[in-house]
Amino acid sequence: MSSGAFQTEEERIQAFLAAGPFAVVGASTDRSKYGNKVLRCFRQNGRKVYPINPKAPEVEGLTAYPSLAALPEPVTAISVITPPAATEKVVREAHAAGVKHVWMQPGAESDEAIRTAASLGMNVIAGGPCALVVLGYRERG
Repeated sequence: MSSGAFQTEEERIQAFLAAGPFAVVGASTDRSKYGNKVLRCFRQNGRKVYPINPKAPEVEGLTAYPSLAALPEPVTAISVITPPAATEKVVREAHAAGVKHVWMQPGAESDEAIRTAASLGMNVIAGGPCALVVLGYRERG
């Protein structure tokens, strides 16, 4: 990473979790999808989180936004649950929106997205644990 601020995965995760508010890019209305579970997990942990979904007006009772640029306030950290090609675009949009921390959930990352985020000085978490594991997701609620 270009900034060199966070060397270990644990340091990157702690920095991500200390940030906020958060957004889940790829938030889904389908409760069986990870894009929904990650959103619920942030809420279960008392985090302020915005769903990003260009096709749904709301997700889990929260107003959904079509893009990071459409949010009512800036977010500093995003969890990404999108196909790898879309993640590459999300990274550029996130940087433009002032996002500092990007957690690419398993299956969302690509080498290009990781390289781009790192070259932009973002704190990148990829190829590691899922936020659901780290935050202790519970299926209920």
